[in-house]
Amino acid sequence: MKKNYFAHETAVIDEGCSIANGTSIWHFSHIMSGCTIGENCNIGQNVVVSPDVVLGKNVKVQNNVSIYTGVICEDDVFLGPSMVFTNVTNPRSAVIRRGQYTRTLVKKGASIGANATIVCGYDIGEYAFIGAGAVVTKEVPPYALVIGNPARRVGWMSEYGHKLSFNDEGIAICPEGKDKYKIKNGLVIKLAIL
Repeated sequence: MKKNYFAHETAVIDEGCSIANGTSIWHFSHIMSGCTIGENCNIGQNVVVSPDVVLGKNVKVQNNVSIYTGVICEDDVFLGPSMVFTNVTNPRSAVIRRGQYTRTLVKKGASIGANATIVCGYDIGEYAFIGAGAVVTKEVPPYALVIGNPARRVGWMSEYGHKLSFNDEGIAICPEGKDKYKIKNGLVIKLAIL
């Protein structure tokens, strides 16, 4: 069967993984059996994708990222250089916890900055933006901009990656794309494209 993806000659691709058309896998990366990688993904240098990980379409994984069992990334997710996922809430070297991995869901369009840490068991909402070096220790709502350790929300982001400024009526318009957003019940929702 002809492969319809690119893998650098130094990449290790285990049998039993699913890699869709148009994906690129770069130097020294390891794609493990049982994982699923969608169309048009880019897997950077020195990346590990563990068994049962699911990456949707157009996921961009920058260099030095390990995506451990239990992680699911929906379409259009960005994983910045050297960001970290965990998958066990209480690891001990002498205690085997295989099969007790905790799920982390990164929803459509979310971006996770360089050197950020995502503690397992917390979902990252659609189009959320995790700043570089942030340590996520709780759920991140859709469109939220979070920074720091522990990560805290400091604003809201558009689907285009622009920080949103809301008027007195709780409405914001993204300068690129002209998307319209509203704050409702303490969360941001997208209303329409103008």
